[in-house]
Amino acid sequence: MNLTRRDLFRSAAALGGAAALGSLGGLAEQAVAGSATRHRGTLDRVVAKGAAGRKGWRPLVHAPGEDHVVRTGLGAAAKAGRKDRRRALLAFAQLSDVHVVDAQSPLRLEGGDVVVSAAYRPQEVLTSHVAEAMVREINEVGRGPVTGRPLDLAIQTGDNSDNSQYNEIRWNIDLLDGGRVRQDSGDLTKYEGVMDGDPDFYDTAFWHPGGAPAGKPVDDYRAKHGFPVVAGLLDDCRRPFQAHGLGIEWFTALGNHDQLVQGNATHTVALNATATGSAKQTSKGVRSVTPDPDRRILSRAEMVAEHFTTVGLPVGHGFTEQNRSDGTAYYTFDRGLVRFVVLDTVNENGQAEGSLDQTQFAWLQAQLADAADRLVVVASHHTSWTMDNAIAGPTGARVLGDAVVTELLAHDTVIAWVNGHTHSNEVRAHAREGGGGFWEINTASHIDWPQQSRLVEIVDNRDRTLSIFTTMLDHGAPLAPAAQLDGPMKLAAMGRLLAANDPQEQTTDRRGTRWARNTELLVRAPQFLR
Repeated sequence: MNLTRRDLFRSAAALGGAAALGSLGGLAEQAVAGSATRHRGTLDRVVAKGAAGRKGWRPLVHAPGEDHVVRTGLGAAAKAGRKDRRRALLAFAQLSDVHVVDAQSPLRLEGGDVVVSAAYRPQEVLTSHVAEAMVREINEVGRGPVTGRPLDLAIQTGDNSDNSQYNEIRWNIDLLDGGRVRQDSGDLTKYEGVMDGDPDFYDTAFWHPGGAPAGKPVDDYRAKHGFPVVAGLLDDCRRPFQAHGLGIEWFTALGNHDQLVQGNATHTVALNATATGSAKQTSKGVRSVTPDPDRRILSRAEMVAEHFTTVGLPVGHGFTEQNRSDGTAYYTFDRGLVRFVVLDTVNENGQAEGSLDQTQFAWLQAQLADAADRLVVVASHHTSWTMDNAIAGPTGARVLGDAVVTELLAHDTVIAWVNGHTHSNEVRAHAREGGGGFWEINTASHIDWPQQSRLVEIVDNRDRTLSIFTTMLDHGAPLAPAAQLDGPMKLAAMGRLLAANDPQEQTTDRRGTRWARNTELLVRAPQFLR
């Protein structure tokens, strides 16, 4: 009998959930076999920038692995002997800010003389390939590197797409599900955008992998920063490939780029017409490009509905039928002793930073009150410190990050809040007056250096404390691209190398401190576990 991916997941569910996949002799078992001893992510080695060469260009190298840094900022002591006592409760992967980009869309506002990273990156044509390399790496690792527990699930924390377009959302879903992916739009025989060699629209502010057209100066990326000529890249990156898909259930949250144009602007009829039309504004004037109806921008309800067209599980990827009918995007789900509360922190009234409406905040309070016998992990796109968007709309005043933190601290069952948005690694302790609190775990992006995900393991130390282990995960592409970029892993290698050398990012250390990467975060066990 031939089993589909969905058949495999459903069989596992019948046997007691995703953890049962390993007993079926299927994809998940292949992914985790032997990985507890041979692959521990960045505990073994880390991808790092090498020494600067010509014009500052840096190769990538392997650096020594990093052990877990013990953090006790919430008053829970790291007691001796906990390693021998501990019991694994949950292990999951967090992916954030994947930003699958339709780089040829007329809705892209790359700019001209002043280019900003939110609107243009030299590696943006390779975002689907980087995502594929990360999916394969998560499958390869398969288990929590500390406990050896098979990964229960994966969750992506927003900005899964770059411009809230239908084609970008589908690429993201198909990458995580497994299926044919082609990061291309418009004219499928050629690339039409700011990086090609059209002499009428050639702009030195952008990298042109094919080199400068005859009679035109070398672009700034090559002239000032040592970027190479990579002939054929704009053809290689548009070729279809077969995505592997995650071997575990996956869930999702929405980010500002998933719901707002370029992560900032509310949807309008005019913007949708621009997205699907043939006129692309550039610094050199309006350029005619091939129109594509698959570039249409999706409403929140439409985006939620797309997650029900899937070959992976769970159907909807966390979103419920109620979400589908009322156009909301927040929900909960349970795994063992852990309840995930997934928020929609996007302010639909505009701008990149986040907040909650009053209805969702009341829902959050109700979910927390109903979780007295669960450990609670909150997941969202925005961090507490980037939830400062007070722009009010028809639903009234917005609830900001400080109020959310205060509410979470009122419940001793809340142990962690995982999120993205900043494209950087950071871990903050939120202490409760009188002792206890929760950890806020902010994880880097796929699109910017260092292109990392995070593995999270929740452990009961059986001494009235819990440990939350966080381990960074580099994707599995080679350090150096091959001469022939024939396949997603080779293209992902190029994407990471370009991200490491992106001149817009050279003053930013998005890897974060050692205290923000591989960590053991101690927290008091809630009353029901003592």
